[in-house]
Amino acid sequence: MRTPLLAANWKMHKTVAEATAFTTEFLPLVAGVDDAEIVLAPPVTALAAVAGACRGSNVAAAAQNVHWEARGAFTGEVSLAMVQDAGASHVIVGHSERRHLFGEDDVAVNRKVRAVLAGGLSPIVCIGETLAEREADETAAVLDRQLDGGLAGLTADEIAAIIIAYEPVWAIGTGRTATPEQAQDAHAHIRGRLAAVAGQRAADRCRLLYGGSVKPANAAALASQPDVDGALVGGASLDPHSFAEIVGRGRPR
Repeated sequence: MRTPLLAANWKMHKTVAEATAFTTEFLPLVAGVDDAEIVLAPPVTALAAVAGACRGSNVAAAAQNVHWEARGAFTGEVSLAMVQDAGASHVIVGHSERRHLFGEDDVAVNRKVRAVLAGGLSPIVCIGETLAEREADETAAVLDRQLDGGLAGLTADEIAAIIIAYEPVWAIGTGRTATPEQAQDAHAHIRGRLAAVAGQRAADRCRLLYGGSVKPANAAALASQPDVDGALVGGASLDPHSFAEIVGRGRPR
């Protein structure tokens, strides 16, 4: 049985004070949840504050990005050691905004995944197609390419341990959401591809999250799908009560 995971990606929102206030209000709302993992991914400036506030609770902290090199002349980047020092246990890798706005390709994603795994943290690896790619019936090909490139060279055990977030780019911040059936179709395809690459055991253990305009109103329907193991939540995670409601409704049963 795969443990559900609900992750909040705050993107470029919240100061340290705002992130701390959110966490202080949020933790009591989910204190009784013991059948799922809950992760908050604040901006890097607030990572240490959020991780510190979560210490000893059932909520973990994640970095939104990391560089694959341990150190060097990479202005504006953060290393794995830095996010570890700040208290992160997870790292989001290859989010569509990193891919499409900042030019990250599958090679960069693969380097980051390897660095995160080597450092003992859990990567949340994002994949997904654009609207043009979906309308051209290229969803499967895009997912296969991103999986093959992003996970190249990983062992079956490493693939089993990572978390993959399917985020249809056309449903991020647009108000559009994949239907539960569309989400399940994509997740089933991803799990099948993982089985072909790493074996059925690894595919069955790997957790697949849905990320595309998840809200309290659709969380339960998405979570009811057999291959959906949780959610990566954007805008609806900026309010503590909204995200707590998603945690309550979005745990696969």
